[in-house]
Amino acid sequence: MARRSTKTPPPDDDFEERILDIDVVDEMQGSFLEYAYSVIYSRALPDARDGMKPVQRRILYQMHEMGLRPERNYVKCARVVGEVMGKLHPHGDTAIYDALVRMAQSFTMRLPLVDGHGNFGSLGNDDPPAAMRYTECKAAPAAGLMVESIDEDTVDFGPNYDGSEEEPAALPAAYPNLLVNGASGIAVGMATNMPPHNLGEVVAAARHLVKHPGADLETLMRFVPGPDLPTGGRIVGLEGVRDAYAKGRGTFKMRATTAIEQVTPRRKGIIVTELPFTVGPEKVISKVKDLVNAKKLQGIADVKDLTDREHGLRLVIELKNGFNPEAVLEQLYKLTPMEESFGINNVALVDGQPLTLGLKELLEVYVDHRFTVVRRRSEFRRTKRRDRLHLVEGLLVALVDIDEVIRIIRSSENAAEAKQSLISRFDLSDVQTQYILDTPLRRLTKFDRIELESERDELTADIEKLTEILESDAELRKLVSAELAAISKKFATPRRTELLESAGTTVAAVPLEMPDDPCRVLLSSTGMLARTATGEAPVGGDGKRVKHDVIVSAVPATARGEVGAVTSAGRLLRLPVVDLPQLPESPAAPNLAGGAPISEFLTLESGERLVCLTTLDESSPGLALGTEQGVVKRVVPDYPAQKDELEVITLKDDDRIVGAVELRTGEEDLVFITDEAQLLRYQASQVRPQGRAAGGVAGIKLQGEAKVLSFTAVDPSAEAVVFTQSGSHGTLDDALCTAKLTPFDQYPRKGRATGGVRCQRFLKGEDCLTFAWAGPAPAKAATSTGAAAELPETDPRRDGSGVPLKKRVASVAGPA
Repeated sequence: MARRSTKTPPPDDDFEERILDIDVVDEMQGSFLEYAYSVIYSRALPDARDGMKPVQRRILYQMHEMGLRPERNYVKCARVVGEVMGKLHPHGDTAIYDALVRMAQSFTMRLPLVDGHGNFGSLGNDDPPAAMRYTECKAAPAAGLMVESIDEDTVDFGPNYDGSEEEPAALPAAYPNLLVNGASGIAVGMATNMPPHNLGEVVAAARHLVKHPGADLETLMRFVPGPDLPTGGRIVGLEGVRDAYAKGRGTFKMRATTAIEQVTPRRKGIIVTELPFTVGPEKVISKVKDLVNAKKLQGIADVKDLTDREHGLRLVIELKNGFNPEAVLEQLYKLTPMEESFGINNVALVDGQPLTLGLKELLEVYVDHRFTVVRRRSEFRRTKRRDRLHLVEGLLVALVDIDEVIRIIRSSENAAEAKQSLISRFDLSDVQTQYILDTPLRRLTKFDRIELESERDELTADIEKLTEILESDAELRKLVSAELAAISKKFATPRRTELLESAGTTVAAVPLEMPDDPCRVLLSSTGMLARTATGEAPVGGDGKRVKHDVIVSAVPATARGEVGAVTSAGRLLRLPVVDLPQLPESPAAPNLAGGAPISEFLTLESGERLVCLTTLDESSPGLALGTEQGVVKRVVPDYPAQKDELEVITLKDDDRIVGAVELRTGEEDLVFITDEAQLLRYQASQVRPQGRAAGGVAGIKLQGEAKVLSFTAVDPSAEAVVFTQSGSHGTLDDALCTAKLTPFDQYPRKGRATGGVRCQRFLKGEDCLTFAWAGPAPAKAATSTGAAAELPETDPRRDGSGVPLKKRVASVAGPA
């Protein structure tokens, strides 16, 4: 099939119409090639010399022409876009503004070229930039380096799209912009995708290549080990990077920077502080939620974006209890954009031709360009100085015989005659003579002559230096290297992206859910809960006391099991062990400073407190409870699994549990201590076990308004002590107190429901006990804040008086 082409004839009567038959295949092929070349050369691919696409180059050049330097005020982006579109870029304003926005984004460019004021978008384009009528801009400091000395004939200029203006074919580019800021673009039949790099590393490699032109790739990679992305993160696996540096193509994986932290007292979380290049937090959050809803991702409780301007990116992924954080993180890498691949395709224009370049080739093209720029700049400056020196020398000749010069000028009929006479008299050139004639008389003083001689000497020295640079390749290389070093010193920043040879030890074999390993659940005197890493009892190391180290209850459990929490209101609440924070393994004395308060796990009524922890083992001898009104009860271990709350005793009005303990053998001694300093000890076998709804039996006989302070169970075969602290009813909080520590075996057994024996004699001003405890030795004491408190020396007298204490004791406990 052929196309008939009719061209409009010129207005000539003798013109004969000619019709050309053209094969449509040839026409389509030729037209498409022209279009493809236009896209490749004029739109999509960067030039390897300055690393800029035409639209980016035109933006920077026009901003330079508009005087939008870093020290100037901002102007509307719409004004810049309009100037670029009207004078240089024959395309729509959207394409120009998109390119301008990209050059202003610190998360896109490693060294931004535009200083933007306003909303220029967000990472991942979750929040698109505002319209150009709202945003403002000016050139960033790095942009000055790109156009530096462009007015000194350093680069070639060509006509714009309509021939009314001129634009540079490339910018002088004082640093390797293509490698530093990268590039991306899709042309016809080809594309480019280059990651950003660290300015200091790239400049160091370029300087090495300047000094050693024959340097191999391995040497250059010592300076540039890999990309340095604006958003930081981690690059996992460097084999693809090596391939790209050698052949121009390769692939590497980018990973988010994460840390596993205790985000709440009950839960751990994965904290994301850096994301892969071009990935925004909204994209990650959306993908995680979709996977959780589809039940393809387990262990995620919540996802929060806590990013702000002060702290930067902070994405908090809360984990459900019982799931291994490392395994969940591996799933996130696998299924979400927290790990992305980057395909390097180093395609750039070299002498107008698209080529795929390795690291060395990219640096060589830039270095050669820089040599050309510096050489042309030096030639331009030498010419300028030579022209000025020529004028200065002519003026100095005139100043030597200024009187004769003035006489010649005054005696001449006109300027042409004066000019010719001066040329003949002083052997001057036409340019020198014209300059003398144009010089005002005030410039012909003695002082001006000194200035001119000084200027002549400076110009001569500059010309000699520039000539040396132009005639000596070594001097040229030295100057280029020095200029690169100065730029690196001023603009280089530390590396942001961590390079990893591999992903490290895979956790794919680690089960997603936490194993049901043995552990111990601990309750401190200050109401802090935690669990240990193993089922063994923690052992103190160096004996030093720390805050929260008085452990009033400790029970064995498993990581995915449950324990019971007995409250003063007679309730037993189920407590999942996996919810509790795990204490780090340490040889130091055990403490619950890393624990969490009871309120994070249990809801207690006003005035209700947690008394003790117990296992839910129905094969144990059960619980022993003691109340403020002297009631004792042994509870039959019956804990239905379907109930989260159980009643373990029916209390009388105004009564409450003051002590509870899980019996281990059933052979323990139960111990009551009242505020009137009476201690009753008898065997647990004297109390018959009862069902959970029972109200218990009489435990100790109370006189008058006496109340029970302490109820514990003590193993009679082990060493134990009794601690009592006395004071006055009117000054329980502030007054100094006395206390006594006595061996437990000093107190005889008595029958149940009797009054017991006296355990401390009151001194003057004392009328009650304010605190009491009986239990295994050695004992540790703490104040109400959990701080360590000292116990008195052991007193063998069971009814002796106490000794003064430095700090009031609020809790005492034996070994955990």
